[in-house]
Amino acid sequence: MSVVSRPPARPGNPFRPADDILVIAHRGGAGLFPENTLHAFRQAAQMGADVMEIDIHQTADGHLVVAHDPHVDRVTDGSGLIKEHTLAELQALDAGYRWTRDHEIFPFRGKGCTIPTLLELYEALPDHWINIDIKQADPPIFQNLADFIRRHGVAERTMVGSFHVAAIEGFRRACPEVATAASVRESMRIFILHKLFLQRFYRRGVESALQIPDVHEGFVIVTPRFVKTAHQRGLAVHVWTVNDKQTMHRLIDMGVDGIVTDFPDRLLAVKAERSGR
Repeated sequence: MSVVSRPPARPGNPFRPADDILVIAHRGGAGLFPENTLHAFRQAAQMGADVMEIDIHQTADGHLVVAHDPHVDRVTDGSGLIKEHTLAELQALDAGYRWTRDHEIFPFRGKGCTIPTLLELYEALPDHWINIDIKQADPPIFQNLADFIRRHGVAERTMVGSFHVAAIEGFRRACPEVATAASVRESMRIFILHKLFLQRFYRRGVESALQIPDVHEGFVIVTPRFVKTAHQRGLAVHVWTVNDKQTMHRLIDMGVDGIVTDFPDRLLAVKAERSGR
């Protein structure tokens, strides 16, 4: 008997909860803890964040690591490009070395914060959704990410996006079963059509969410009508990076699905305030 192969099912939208708003900890809560460290992720999870927003690069010896910049200079006591260091070299660095609130006190220096691997993050938070931003474009790492997701069975709690169009399109081909955020090109298209009142011409592809700023270069992006347009097309709306409570309240009133914030404690407080009304 011949077996007919079928394409993977189109991913659903686990990142659009009903009647709630996702607290998405930007880099684990970069305003509270050293960004993209296991300490930050664990603390954000403990306080009640729903999603960890992270960035990834690849080491010289092929490990996917959680870091925003292509180099380590800004957040560690080291220097150089991530892709030119081995994992052992990277994890010897102090990833809490430069974190400070006042530029005088550095409370996380020498506290054991390191650059984590992607696997370490998933193992540390087995019950959380992870939103991955592919930062490295050259050499491409999307295939390695696709292989990782399948090997560890984490597709259902992962969303992937990238500012690099080639990276997100490559990832979709390599791993179509995983939910992805709209590319810059797709986001721009729906925004322009919306502004021209031509949103009926927007045809959703495989993207599951719009991950967008509230305001960009003086243009207000997120409005009640735009949120409605996105929802009518099955897209979740996640807004980044929002750190003041007033804006959080305004976005929740519009019906957005998630807010990306450096201060998950503030968004959790806003949710508590609103539930007590």
